[in-house]
Amino acid sequence: MEKLTPKQQRVYDFIRDTLIDTGAPPTRAEIAQALGFASANAAQAHLRTLARKGAIELGSRRSRGIRLVNNSGEPASVDTAANDDTDDGLAVIGRVAAGEPILAVEHIERRVRIADDVFATPADYLLTVRGDSMTGVGILDGDLLGVKTASEVHNGQIGVFRLGEDVTVKRFFKSDTGAVRLQAENPAHADIQVDPEQDELVLEGLAVGVVRSIH
Repeated sequence: MEKLTPKQQRVYDFIRDTLIDTGAPPTRAEIAQALGFASANAAQAHLRTLARKGAIELGSRRSRGIRLVNNSGEPASVDTAANDDTDDGLAVIGRVAAGEPILAVEHIERRVRIADDVFATPADYLLTVRGDSMTGVGILDGDLLGVKTASEVHNGQIGVFRLGEDVTVKRFFKSDTGAVRLQAENPAHADIQVDPEQDELVLEGLAVGVVRSIH
């Protein structure tokens, strides 16, 4: 990666910090607003420069299609084939049975090793994504979602939640009245409205990033 100017480093740091805080990269408009750029187009110009210098990858037309690049110069990814039979690496969790702990032995499909710099915040396990409700933030069906175990979640963060007998990945919002909304990032999917007096909502962890499997 080529050396960044101070302004370029600010853009890179903001993308990294947003990934840490919310589990998804920022939009061009969010970058422009946070860093005082005149428009989203100005932010896009900085993103193109970062991509040219090898700091990020702009491989998507989605508004949040930004990926950090690891120290080797490659997009962050994992090789799921080499580690299936070892006890090393992060557990990859598949479908979770109703009412059972997410890290129950029977839910672990395999374990994989990933580079230390894939996630800015280390993940405790990987969850296989099922469905397309979060495609707007680059979380696609079949992706491996890095999850950090946590006891609290803040508005705007993406987390893994257990709601009744279901486990879902959504963006969290809580109103002043205590009502909780789990927001989908795909207009084809409705948000989930949670009634704190009737629904049992449990935070399983926070999303810290996504990797694509190499088969």
